[in-house]
Amino acid sequence: MTHSYDIKLAAQMAEASYAGRANPSLATALRKELDEDDVQALFLKGDILLIPGSNSVADYLKFNLRILNIGGKRFRLNDDDTEAGASGTSWHQGFLRHAQMIYAWLERERLRPKYIIGHSLGAAATQILVRTYGVPGIGFAAPRPRRSRGAIKHSHLCLCVNRDDDAVCDLPGSFHHMGHVHRALARRSVFGPDHSMKHYRKVIDEQQVAGILGKRWPG
Repeated sequence: MTHSYDIKLAAQMAEASYAGRANPSLATALRKELDEDDVQALFLKGDILLIPGSNSVADYLKFNLRILNIGGKRFRLNDDDTEAGASGTSWHQGFLRHAQMIYAWLERERLRPKYIIGHSLGAAATQILVRTYGVPGIGFAAPRPRRSRGAIKHSHLCLCVNRDDDAVCDLPGSFHHMGHVHRALARRSVFGPDHSMKHYRKVIDEQQVAGILGKRWPG
């Protein structure tokens, strides 16, 4: 059975994920929490996997991020470093290692998600893990983790919601998204890329009121 989830609620949860168990709305739903080698993930009741990333575009674009400093190696944002995942798909190496750490944690804890939600770097991992588990997922402010273009197995289950003024969503330049990309045109932009979840929640409200974005995914 394919699970459907409310997109607006998913955006609220993605914003709350940065506070982790300190957020009252997540604390009551939290089953397990990963915080290892600067990779974070939350596993909630209902078998929902929630993956925060970077809420700041400035931190993201520096890309000597601690979250990708895995095993003593820093993964920089460029168009050269790729690695094949278990499925044979060629992914950006840093994003893949991030997703692999979350996968290894889920395996150790004997957890299997039914739905995956991520933001920023967490949205890159969401795309990879949707391919791995064959379950639906939403990535907000999603960068491009795939080397190749076109549909692959389970890509129809993945939704990327990206603002048109968010530069992170076009990086790395020669890579591609997985699944359906909803590119949201905001009514008004603040100075600089609007990367944080508070800006995404606003544009989701606008797009749904206008009937441009559905209420649930999969719809």
